[in-house]
Amino acid sequence: MRPARTLLLSIIAAVAGCSGNQSALDPEGAPAIHVEHLIIGITMICAVVWLLVMIVLGWALLRKRSSDGRPHERYLTIIVGSAVAATVIIIAGLTIASFYTTRGIGLPKNAALTITVRGQQWWWQVIYSNANPALNFQTANEIHIPVDQDVRIQLESADVVHSFWVPSLAGKQDLVPGRSNSLFLRAERPGIYRGQCAEFCGLQHTHMALLVVADGPADYQRWIAAQRQNGVVPTDPDAAAGKVAFLSKPCAACHTVRGTPAAGTTGPDLTHIGSRQMIAAGLLETTRGSLAAWIADPQTLKPGNNMPMVPLTSVELRDISAYMESLK
Repeated sequence: MRPARTLLLSIIAAVAGCSGNQSALDPEGAPAIHVEHLIIGITMICAVVWLLVMIVLGWALLRKRSSDGRPHERYLTIIVGSAVAATVIIIAGLTIASFYTTRGIGLPKNAALTITVRGQQWWWQVIYSNANPALNFQTANEIHIPVDQDVRIQLESADVVHSFWVPSLAGKQDLVPGRSNSLFLRAERPGIYRGQCAEFCGLQHTHMALLVVADGPADYQRWIAAQRQNGVVPTDPDAAAGKVAFLSKPCAACHTVRGTPAAGTTGPDLTHIGSRQMIAAGLLETTRGSLAAWIADPQTLKPGNNMPMVPLTSVELRDISAYMESLK
């Protein structure tokens, strides 16, 4: 009974891993639904092929030989011929299915929104452009899209090859230096969908996650309006002191906080960092404590990233983390 119980528990664990906010078998958008159908179809066909092979293997082991010890050549001819024909039909069928799936997840003619996502080592730069440049803004590692609308994601890379993958909403697409690729996203209901870089891109590849937040129409418009604003002017004494410290340190040379002299472009735009759910590309939740830990020693938390350790006193660290948390 113990082996059977172990097998059952293994199957239950495997099935449980096929759900959640980062699963291709838990689709919430049209492109992901097409991909799921293809996965299920291929899996079922492979299961049938495996079963038939096991049946033929069992027959070959248990069959009786002819009196002279030679196999029944007629049966073998039929089996081999059937296997060749089935192989041709299966390969042709899967090729056609893949072709139509690719067409089904192609870019729509009239996307409601275009968002540029640029892969960096190791974070995601997200750019919302507008015909009026004054309304442009950037965020990092978090993409907000409206529900029930087609969204075109324009993919670029600043360094090496990355791969954009939000399995509940779409398939994978590479970000290649010097080339612009595109991907189609559509969320059928509000929710938070986790994504991940799916192409090995260096030391911190596994710590390069992102969130796609699908908002209802009113929530999305409120988010857009808030993101277009300059960074808030802190009223809390710690945060106000943190702003002064932030602008006096090398932080302002690498990061932007709109509405302040900080206009660096090397690192993520921090104008509204306090409103994001995660920092360091999904490594930590956005809290004052995690902000302080990241600012104090980013190389220990994420070795190899491009943020240097800036010498700070304990008071400066406390104040800057308060300022970062206030930027919502």
